[in-house]
Amino acid sequence: MKEIVNTKIKFREPFRPFAPSVLVDKASDFFEARVAEQLPARFMAMVANVHPAAREKIPAVTHVDGTARLQTVLPETNPLYARLLSGFEQATGIPVLLNTSFNLRGEPIVNTPAEALSSFARSGMDMVVLENTIVKKEDL
Repeated sequence: MKEIVNTKIKFREPFRPFAPSVLVDKASDFFEARVAEQLPARFMAMVANVHPAAREKIPAVTHVDGTARLQTVLPETNPLYARLLSGFEQATGIPVLLNTSFNLRGEPIVNTPAEALSSFARSGMDMVVLENTIVKKEDL
């Protein structure tokens, strides 16, 4: 997944790591951090070691040195994203998703639906979700 995102979407060097988003109550299952007491984990401001046993489960967000720039998600502050992580966990057994900014190389981060659709059209993404609408390439 890391290679796909780097080559088809971000158009950037393959060594750059991605960040994991994880439900706060599941973070210690994958990362060596006491995230419940560490507020910066909500903002990808801390690096944590990925448990060796979890590295095979989440390779796209594990950097070559075995660390990850962690973002924890609290249901009370981000209920929609927490529901997405919970649904992904129900489907896969893994409550972790790859998190990266929505922008193409050399461009500012997407801020509007028009910018999102423009970036989507020029990338190798299969689909994009805007609010409650899923847009697929064949829809363009």
